[in-house]
Amino acid sequence: MSRKALFLDRDGTINVETGYPHEFSQIEIYPGSFEAIGAAAAAGFAVIIVTNQSGVGRGYLEEAALGRLHARLAEALAAGGAPVEAIYYCPHHEQAGLGRYKTACDCRKPAPGMALRAAREHDLDLRASYMVGDKVEDIRFGLAAGATPVLVRTGYGRDSESRLAGLDIKPAHIADGIREAVAWILGRERAAGR
Repeated sequence: MSRKALFLDRDGTINVETGYPHEFSQIEIYPGSFEAIGAAAAAGFAVIIVTNQSGVGRGYLEEAALGRLHARLAEALAAGGAPVEAIYYCPHHEQAGLGRYKTACDCRKPAPGMALRAAREHDLDLRASYMVGDKVEDIRFGLAAGATPVLVRTGYGRDSESRLAGLDIKPAHIADGIREAVAWILGRERAAGR
């Protein structure tokens, strides 16, 4: 039986937005991320990070360095009671990418490629899943994947809230941060008897 997923953006959602971090020491995890991810996992969600990382394509860091950063991030989250099942990233950028990274791909948010791949690899029901992020692209990604999108006001969230209103795109919910977003999701699931 397919499972529900909680898709999470990385920068500005789980951790402070810092531009293009290339090592774990540059990552500052929001304190609420541990509680939120732990609660979602305990409620049966497969927690999956989906992140655009064009810093790879732009030549700011290599994929191996990003892999090490993500391994350390997953370890730190797990040590804090916040297990993450997988981390997917898109290294491409259609305009600014270098070499093979300069391409129009199906994995860069808002395209749903990372969600579709995760659904195949982890047996996920995208219609029963949620996407939490701070950017317009995160909300559009959630909608494109068939998941319920939730905007957080951390990171670029406040600017994205205005931009979404101008685009007439409505997230299912807007929360001050990841802790409040997951509390809303879990409350919605309980109310629906799921």
